Amino acid sequence: MTDYGHELRFGTFLPAEAATAGETLRLAVLTEELGLDLASVQDHPYQARFLDAWTLLSVIAAQTSTLSVFPNVANLPLRPPAVLARAAASLDVLTGGRVELGLGAGAFWDAIAGMGGDVLTPGASIEALEEAVGVIRALWSTERSARVDGTHYRLRGAHPGPPAAHPIGIWIGGIKPRMLRLIGRVADGWLPSAPYVPVPQLTDGNRRIDDAALAAGRDPSAVRRLYNVVPGQAPLAGPPRLWAEQVAELALTEGMSTFILMVRAGGDSELRRFALDVVPEAKELVAAARSAALTTPPPGEAASRAVASSASAGASAVTASGGAVPSGGAVPSGGAVPSGGAVPSGGAVVHDPATSDGAGRRAVTVWDESARPTGPAPDPAVPLTAAQRASGQHLVDVHDHLRQELEQLRDLVEQVAAGAIDLGDARSMINTMTMRQNSWTLGTYCESYCRVVTTHHTIEDVNLFPRLRAADPRLVPVVDRLEAEHHVIAEVLERVDAALVAMVSRPDGIAAVRQAVGLLTDTLLSHLAYEERELVEPLGRLRIL
Repeated sequence: MTDYGHELRFGTFLPAEAATAGETLRLAVLTEELGLDLASVQDHPYQARFLDAWTLLSVIAAQTSTLSVFPNVANLPLRPPAVLARAAASLDVLTGGRVELGLGAGAFWDAIAGMGGDVLTPGASIEALEEAVGVIRALWSTERSARVDGTHYRLRGAHPGPPAAHPIGIWIGGIKPRMLRLIGRVADGWLPSAPYVPVPQLTDGNRRIDDAALAAGRDPSAVRRLYNVVPGQAPLAGPPRLWAEQVAELALTEGMSTFILMVRAGGDSELRRFALDVVPEAKELVAAARSAALTTPPPGEAASRAVASSASAGASAVTASGGAVPSGGAVPSGGAVPSGGAVPSGGAVVHDPATSDGAGRRAVTVWDESARPTGPAPDPAVPLTAAQRASGQHLVDVHDHLRQELEQLRDLVEQVAAGAIDLGDARSMINTMTMRQNSWTLGTYCESYCRVVTTHHTIEDVNLFPRLRAADPRLVPVVDRLEAEHHVIAEVLERVDAALVAMVSRPDGIAAVRQAVGLLTDTLLSHLAYEERELVEPLGRLRIL
């Protein structure tokens, strides 16, 4: 997991149809009015119903004063790189430094041929793209003349200029391994789209780019990570209130730092929700997490401190099956974990032998619920207003989504364990899950769910909990206990990860996954219920959210 430390930027991917040109310009102006940073349009010169990308970008730039504009992405086979370099630099001068350059190797080759372009093989198109980057950079240089001797593009004493108003970034859209290696070697940014590169594939893409950058003697952080995103697919999946957390998660774990919302004509409501609700909260969450990372001790030490803090504040140290949790909050092993079972509120964790199917609480426990501290009781004489209740409801909404996804995960595990479906058959089911769309294996989905829970808890630890402690000191014992439980839940999640690793090499590994997910179910649902019982009222009363 990598955070490259780039400043977060947000923008729009606007429609390019000529029939709705006025609507596109209106959305561009709205993008600026809402405080976003970028506006982009696609470039398909062979598409008769689309406006020319550079002409449209020039008009957008003329009607705005702060937006940066860029093609998403420029069609290189139909735009000679020498002319493209001058066009980008010229518009950058005219806009005072508000132009970036998205580049693509080309697609839809029959249509390109119909416009007089050369048809290239996949390998040749990547070679041409790398040569084009060299041509563009040569014409943006301060040299007196430029020479590039390539197979596809050449410069023979061309004079660079005009100089751009700022260093224009070259952001390349690509998804295949060879393209990713090219991005690592020469590009300033990677620009994938969520429909083609879903969230679970970002890790592999980033790894390939980083490896190529290091091999070329570059710092991987020299490559900005951008992402074209669409509502309904991660990181904008599930209830809108979760979008900011998903965006922050990608910034902190995958280094994605620029998010471009695909906006349809008439998509004002989605654009406003993105700009007014998602963007500011995502920025705040990432800033808080980065600030905390500068002062946070190593994970094991942090967990030990958290548990010790919980104990000293009046909450006993988290325990498991009668024994103390080792340093770092590790979950002791042992004891069969039956499948299924709801989690009742309150009380110690026990296994109910009266249930014939093993449903109920687990025999293995990770803490003593009876030792949980409680906060101040609500004052019945001062009822919460509707706005205050909505503030506390935000936490419940986030938790409800985690519960729903956990239930889907448990159901999937049970179906695989019962032989009702195999891992391949699980694909269509997992594709309907909002937490991580397009994850098609049980292992990928389990891993993704664990990461989402961990990120949610990290955000609470570095952003929500410090504010609660400062706003009402009476909540300190409760908050300390909740933070300590976060570290123990992290250990339970690691048990799920370990079971998934074992499942790869063991045909009967699903049994261990089933046990680990069962323990996660009891632990997480118990924690969520405790947190809601203690924090929903204070969050509303103190207007923290």
